Amino acid sequence: MSVYDTLARLGVELPTAGACRRLCHGRADRNTVFLSGHIARKDGKVWAGKLGKDIDTESGKAAARAIAIDLLATLHAHVGDLNRVTRIVKVMSLVNSTQEYTEQHLVTNGCSEFLAEVFGDKGKHARSAFGVAQIPLGACVEIEMIVEVN
Repeated sequence: MSVYDTLARLGVELPTAGACRRLCHGRADRNTVFLSGHIARKDGKVWAGKLGKDIDTESGKAAARAIAIDLLATLHAHVGDLNRVTRIVKVMSLVNSTQEYTEQHLVTNGCSEFLAEVFGDKGKHARSAFGVAQIPLGACVEIEMIVEVN
């Protein structure tokens, strides 16, 4: 099944990826694509807040899933066809959280589970999830990704 068929079955329509201005959202080195950190957005605006203070884990997980969709839009714009993905190599997640909050890994599951659902075994990846004091624009989550393509 095509990646695009799977996205349609999930009811996911990829947004238009942002244009490359001063900084690019992705760079390739041979068959490896490095996608820059994408921040959480909701209804076209920055999804701001701090986990453990004004955002709960389930909302953070939804934010991470939304970022995964944006990452796929950027990847599609960069490589032209998501069916070229041979594997998701690594995901790194930064979670804007209080010092006491310890569920960053559960927030990041929103991205990881979505990638596995879309790509199957190709979507299973190594990952890191960090709690940080702040993310640009006050976003609740930021995620970057490394992808292998053919």
